[in-house]
Amino acid sequence: MKKTIIALALLTGLFATAQSSWKLDKSHSKVGFAITHLMISEVEGHFSEFDITATASDTFGDAEFMVDIKTTSIDTDNGRRDDHLRSADFFDAETYPSITFKSNGYEKTGEKTFKLTGDLTMHGVTKPVTLEGKVNGVITDQRSQKLKAGLKLTGTINRLDFGVGGETASLGNEVDLNINLEMAQQ
Repeated sequence: MKKTIIALALLTGLFATAQSSWKLDKSHSKVGFAITHLMISEVEGHFSEFDITATASDTFGDAEFMVDIKTTSIDTDNGRRDDHLRSADFFDAETYPSITFKSNGYEKTGEKTFKLTGDLTMHGVTKPVTLEGKVNGVITDQRSQKLKAGLKLTGTINRLDFGVGGETASLGNEVDLNINLEMAQQ
């Protein structure tokens, strides 16, 4: 009897921590950024074309992420500036059409917080990056009866580390990332 109870407990534990695929709900997600302009103000923008998938437990207590962002989809609410950012002066979107991130580490830092490490590739350069994460919540969607998770990822990168743009007094080097995600379990 004891062996049966132990076996059931182990199986239950295995199922509770089982990983599953999660897909982005793009209409409720945003990949945003901000950068200092003229050292006195901040310009915000976002990318409108991106795909993010994850493998995670039901509680998002552990996760692996794959991110693909299309550089041509940059949007700062200024068409002329966006065209310049797509040019060879910055993203060179024709040569480097994607920004990718593949996580390789997850560390729980609090009840709903974590650190996510991984490799960011931008402008042909790959560097390790650490993002701060927060699980806003996990619920069962009333329509689909599937789990949905809300997450926020933040971090700061140095654009010069990736060869994006050159030294200039009018533009800061640090770029703040602000990524809000809603994901559905598959």
